[in-house]
Amino acid sequence: MSRAAGSAGGSAPGGDEPGRTDPEDPLGDPDPVRDPSDADLLAAHVAGDPDAFGTLFLRHRDRLWAVAVRTMGDREEAADALQEAMISASRRAGTFRGDAAVTSWLHRIVVNSCLDLIRRNRVRRTDPLHPGADRDLGLVAAEDPTGRIESAELATIVEQALSRLNADQRAALVLVDMEQLSVAEAAVELGVPRGTVKSRCARGRARLAELLAPFRNSF
Repeated sequence: MSRAAGSAGGSAPGGDEPGRTDPEDPLGDPDPVRDPSDADLLAAHVAGDPDAFGTLFLRHRDRLWAVAVRTMGDREEAADALQEAMISASRRAGTFRGDAAVTSWLHRIVVNSCLDLIRRNRVRRTDPLHPGADRDLGLVAAEDPTGRIESAELATIVEQALSRLNADQRAALVLVDMEQLSVAEAAVELGVPRGTVKSRCARGRARLAELLAPFRNSF
């Protein structure tokens, strides 16, 4: 066999060298399938895709539901607020400008929907949550005034205390202390200045400290 023939026989089909892969497609898949991003789904919804918004909602449903329950303090009202929020988001999808993450945009709509519902009903919660309600959501303040609360029993007490705060303070604490957003991020979602978020959190924590004081040494 000639040197030329040996060289040709040692080359991969199409002229590629043995053992080398296409840097654009290291797995050899000529057209890899990737899940659409949140922004892609929202754009597809605006363009008329009948399934895109539903897919987007299912992707973030659990987190949005948790935000609604924590803000409202009641499952039934949280369901109403979340439904209104998603209807609003669906209709307003064309206004999304991409200056924030889609999840942040959705969270803000959910929180605002909750606050609107609370104000419409003129509700100031004083009753505790239903026994055992939403314990599975792990509603525990990240920086509780009385110290870190880890037991499920005491977490329920925190839920009850949280439900007694006014709507604005509760929303601020949900976003900052429970959702772990920065003050700046919470300010964007709530549509208020950073100083307002700090003030609401400080007052909410002080009120929680009063409500939780009797349980300080209970566990």
